[in-house]
Amino acid sequence: MPFWRKTKKYNVSQIPDKGNLMKEIPTMEEPNISLQTFSIIKDMPAEKCSDPSHSKSCDIGSKNTKKSAIRSLGSSAVIGAKELDRCFPNRRLRLYVATWNMEGKEFPQNLEDLLLPSDDTKDIYVIGVQEGCPNRREWEIKLKETLGPHYVLYHSSGLGVLYLTIFIRRELIWFCSEVEHTHVTTRLFHHVKTKGALGVAFTVFGTSFLFINSHMRFGAVHKRIQDYKTITEGLRLPQIIPERINSNALDVTSRFDRVFWFGDLNFQLKEDRKKVESLLKNIKGRDMSSLLKHDHLNDAKNNGSIFVGFKEHTIEFLPTYKFDIGTDTYDTSEKQRIPSYTDRVLFKSQYEGDVRVLRYDSCPVLKTSDHRPVFGIFEVKLRPGSDNIPLAGGRFDRKIYLKGIRRLGQKK
Repeated sequence: MPFWRKTKKYNVSQIPDKGNLMKEIPTMEEPNISLQTFSIIKDMPAEKCSDPSHSKSCDIGSKNTKKSAIRSLGSSAVIGAKELDRCFPNRRLRLYVATWNMEGKEFPQNLEDLLLPSDDTKDIYVIGVQEGCPNRREWEIKLKETLGPHYVLYHSSGLGVLYLTIFIRRELIWFCSEVEHTHVTTRLFHHVKTKGALGVAFTVFGTSFLFINSHMRFGAVHKRIQDYKTITEGLRLPQIIPERINSNALDVTSRFDRVFWFGDLNFQLKEDRKKVESLLKNIKGRDMSSLLKHDHLNDAKNNGSIFVGFKEHTIEFLPTYKFDIGTDTYDTSEKQRIPSYTDRVLFKSQYEGDVRVLRYDSCPVLKTSDHRPVFGIFEVKLRPGSDNIPLAGGRFDRKIYLKGIRRLGQKK
């Protein structure tokens, strides 16, 4: 949890008024690098940022000029070992990843149980939703309002009703690359954007990340296996970020150091409703093994049909689908859907032990959808940068930042 919530000492008077708010944003902690570094970057030829959502002051240096200048900085590089050790003495960051099928409903007014489930500070928040709420912009502002002033909206993208939003601790923006993103639809008719995947890639210091938010098709298992193949072959990333050596041209997940794949994967339990209900009645504590041995995703993963090389932490929560809206009762409609673990977070790492799961859980208190959100908290190892990556600098969505902070102040 951000320290301003943890200590309960955050004061509204600390929030700048409307006139001075923009002046406060650039006061983020800048990398502790030499004056030579700033003199080189300062003299780079500038080009206007083409993204109209950025402020007029968002000028960036020519990519080629910036690359060659940063390479020449040696030990004073912004993403080098010296800066990494200063920001992360143990060279590990904390990452939060969540997925939620919102069923097109409005979001609840309190998201703290979902986004702030523990007292520790997270460095990066990645939130993927499927069948998202009608107003994506309001959703992003609500996320910002909940996370507080120490996080900025680093990236946001959408494919129809599939949304992917990333917030980052604002002082870390200096050590991240420019974001790359793309999407692929798995529908036969591509103009119907309800099933598919969003892919977002970037580096933090010298470690590359890929995040995939997907909504796979319902029905026979072979449909989801085909969706997986379509997504891994169809996401054209990276384009600027250096990819891993010996990567597979037909598998996007082989090109990055850390990969997190999450979403409504739509894998069911392969038993009838009465059998599953019987198993649910006999659950003891958080031991879900009696249910999980019937899970289609585990079967497909174990036989090598899908998610090869991916891991998933032991599931210790109840099935997250399908509920009657506003209740804890599984589907009582005529369809009598089988309770299942459709909502998942999986991960893949270049080296064993570089990703450690701190928590993997659901959020049962959010009942506006027939799905429950699922989230994972991870500790991820970082490595120094190679000084050849275009950096994001101070670019982030200031409009979301301002609106979120104002609403937070009004609540206080």
